[in-house]
Amino acid sequence: MSEARSVTDASFASDVLASEKPIMVDFWAEWCGPCRAVSPILDQIASEYSDKIDVVKMNVDENPDIPMQYQITSIPTMKVFKGGEVVKTVIGAKPKPALEAELQEFIG
Repeated sequence: MSEARSVTDASFASDVLASEKPIMVDFWAEWCGPCRAVSPILDQIASEYSDKIDVVKMNVDENPDIPMQYQITSIPTMKVFKGGEVVKTVIGAKPKPALEAELQEFIG
């Protein structure tokens, strides 16, 4: 089973912006309860739809630059990038069916 991997401020451009396929970035923090609740759901999505979308996680406490650049003000926030551009933003922890519905255009 594949899990969402971590990205950092340093690896963001190569891991996310240069990605060939759509990639969802989960902006999260260790102290955030809803972030911890949604994390296993994102791992499931990463595993089940690995051929269509990549899922990565960025700890906002350890990597403040990119979240600031994308104006992340509440977590968890998930942004889907395609071709280096943000094409979708999902804010807040949601159950798996709701996240799958939000991602339908990428995983459908």
